Amino acid sequence: MKTSGNTILITGGGSGIGAALAQRFHAQGNQVIIAGRRREALDEVVDGRDGMFAMTLDVESADAIEDFALRVIAEHPSLNVLINNAGIMRFEALDTRRDLADAETTITTNLLGPIRLTNALIDHLTARVDAAIVNLTSGLAFVPLIDTPTYNATKAAMHSYTVSLRETLRGRVEVIELAPPAVQTGLTPGQENRPGYQPLAEFIDDVMALFGQQPTPSELLVERVKFLRNAEAEGRFDSTLKQLNDTARAARNAQ
Repeated sequence: MKTSGNTILITGGGSGIGAALAQRFHAQGNQVIIAGRRREALDEVVDGRDGMFAMTLDVESADAIEDFALRVIAEHPSLNVLINNAGIMRFEALDTRRDLADAETTITTNLLGPIRLTNALIDHLTARVDAAIVNLTSGLAFVPLIDTPTYNATKAAMHSYTVSLRETLRGRVEVIELAPPAVQTGLTPGQENRPGYQPLAEFIDDVMALFGQQPTPSELLVERVKFLRNAEAEGRFDSTLKQLNDTARAARNAQ
């Protein structure tokens, strides 16, 4: 993927990883459109940055995604890169009957959202030069955090979906998977300052260095996520599962 001269759409661009990626790509000479639900947050990210644009999008709504795709193509016909970043993470207990609203919303946002948006934009992207799709998954796609089971499942599904998409579009659209480790963002309450999580600025530095490699790796893996991504292949899945969950619970309890 080329790192400048693109027109890039980033969902979930009002905060966290999405906002940080948007600002860094903009600084490298790209036009950037950020999309999300909260107009005020989007406006703060683009404030004072010529060539950055904010558009509202409800990724839970299939109709809203179709309408958004028409608008973004009309307003930004040079769009050639889609970064599916928007996502939510909810804690769930599996050992008792519960309201499944959190699970269903997680599936709609994290899995159906990027599938629907990619589908809505695919004809446009396949007609563009230097087109790319970047799907954000997670290290938890490979070793789950048992307190967030549906989140893990959606990210595992997006990993598999991305593999299929890459092979289908090979030679036409570059398809990249970005799998973050635990990063200090607002994804869950208290996570911005949680001990042991990678600082956001450090993570973005690592990611931009990976984007700068030529050719761009099909999987962007910072060092901190490799112990999850490679756990099964290296024969240490069970021990990694225990270590991950013990460490994560201890970090949350310490706050």
